[in-house]
Amino acid sequence: MSSKNDSRPHFTSVAIALGSNLGDRDARLREALALLGSSIWELRASAFHDTEPVGVGPQPPFLNAAAVGQTTLTARELLSLLLDLERQLGRERPYPGAPRTIDLDLILFGGAVIDEPGLIVPHPRFRERRFVLEPLAEIAPDWVDPVTGRTVRELASAVP
Repeated sequence: MSSKNDSRPHFTSVAIALGSNLGDRDARLREALALLGSSIWELRASAFHDTEPVGVGPQPPFLNAAAVGQTTLTARELLSLLLDLERQLGRERPYPGAPRTIDLDLILFGGAVIDEPGLIVPHPRFRERRFVLEPLAEIAPDWVDPVTGRTVRELASAVP
């Protein structure tokens, strides 16, 4: 039984999409997962998927994955961590949609729906992105999107 004064940390389930299309893509994804492990417990990752770029113009193919786990960070703190890790792993943003050494997107944060400046959860475009949904369905097929009420598996099967 817990009380109002319970000092145990509160864990939230999180889902993160990873992608890379510059340099050693496999190494970048593995490095990002290793770094995420310091703030996300019980981290599980999907297989890595080679995918064609979507919505970013002509550029090298991506290697994509998804990861899920538990964190005590707030959504805002987790987003800051993801952006810091991107910088640490050499991500530059010379223009929107530029090729990237690493891309880390916060997809789901428990059952939260957040719409604040600079932070929208669930990720606003994840439902249309096969390169996010297929890897996520490997490791969290029954996770329910709090906006649509559909599972990740259902969303993945609905994407053309």
